[in-house]
Formats: sequence, structure tokens, C-alpha cells
Amino acid sequence: MKKVFLTIFISGIAIASFAQTKKPIAKKTVAPTKKAVAPVNLKSALDSVSYAFGSSIGSSLKTTGLSTMNYEVLLKGLKDAFTGNKLILDQQQAQQCISEALSGANKSKFTGNITEGKTFLEQNKKRAGVKTTESGLQYEVLTQGNGAKPTAVTDSVLVHYKGTLLSGKQFDSSYDRGEPITLTLNQVIKGWTEGLQLMNTGSKYKLFVPYNLAYGERGYGPDIPPYSTLIFDIELLKINGK
Repeated sequence: MKKVFLTIFISGIAIASFAQTKKPIAKKTVAPTKKAVAPVNLKSALDSVSYAFGSSIGSSLKTTGLSTMNYEVLLKGLKDAFTGNKLILDQQQAQQCISEALSGANKSKFTGNITEGKTFLEQNKKRAGVKTTESGLQYEVLTQGNGAKPTAVTDSVLVHYKGTLLSGKQFDSSYDRGEPITLTLNQVIKGWTEGLQLMNTGSKYKLFVPYNLAYGERGYGPDIPPYSTLIFDIELLKINGK
């Protein structure tokens, strides 16, 4: 047995030494063959309903913008929850993971809107007459009034306004409806809350609102996509009660 081992050992050294003296030969890279996936046969009602639930969950996940999942771990989580096994993540941890994943997927989906808004605001702040606040809100005075200013986020005001996307598409207008609206400063988007407190009654401003001071990552309805920078012409007509 020792002789056999010694022979193999010496032969291995000889082969290794020979290999080092030869010029390296470029080897053709062979792509790994994909492991064939066995077809699933639905042989029972349980098979059918199991597959139906799986495909339904997959279709729902796909609409979120997620591009892939670790399917084995996904099935592990599904099985643990269904059979009552101890879960690796508690409800709070799971919800945080889901929220972060969906937020990231949504943000990557609307990268164009983010870039468009950032580019616009960088150029817009260079225009004469445009001022930028610490929050990033930009405004331009169209008409300067001389009345009082709203001084608290609980103030109620009467305003006329028109809102557009950066493309110029109008999504809302009180002018078109023929009547101004009454609103409370703490019940509107952050850009309005801040912008209206800069205005004297009788003023008309143009507000350039970054997405984080507008409707953020969710957008609003069918007309305001996520991560949209918005433009408003807004006229402060009255501070109610003053």
C-alpha cells in the first residue's frame, strides 16, 4: 500500500514539474450548463391551488418593481408562516425590510423624474428673481402684496392656484373651476406650508417645489407621478379671521 501511495505521489510531482516547463495553453471557457428544471405536474386539487397561490403572490410582487427574489428563502418564509414555525424576522423587522425594498425598487423605477427635477432646480435657481430657501423650495414673486402674512401652520387661508408638472402639463387649477379654495396651512404639502408663510396677502408667487416637499415617492393620483418636482402659481387672497 505504501509503495502504491509513493508511486502516485512521485508521479504527481513529475506531472506538476512537466506542466511548469510547458507554455500555458489558453483554455476555452465553457459556460456552465443550466440545471434542468423538472416540469411541475398538477396531479391534485391541492397541487393546483398551491400553484395558483404561488403564481398570484409572484404576480403581485412583480408589480412592485422588484426584479428578483431569493426564491428558496421566499418559500422558507412562506412555509414557516403557514406551518407556525418560529419566524427568523419578527413583524417589525419584516415590515422594515419590505418597506426598504419597495422604496428602493420604486426609486429606481422613477430615476428619470428625480434627475429631471434636480437638473431643473439647479438651472432654475440661477435665474434672476428666483430665491431658494434652506429647505430647497424655490419661489419667484409675480405680484407683491402689502397685507398680513400667515404666521402659523394652523392659519386658514383663501387662495387661487394653478399646478403644473415640469413638462407644462396642468394637473389642477382653481382658476379653471372659477372659485378659490379655503385651506389650512398644516393640511397641505410642505412646499405650500412654507411658501404661503412667505407671502403677504394680495401677493402672487410662483413656487418651484422639489418632490420631497411635494408628494414624495408616492406621487398623487394618475396625474402626479412619484418623485415629481412641481410648479405652482399661487395667489394669497385672504387670511381667514384676520
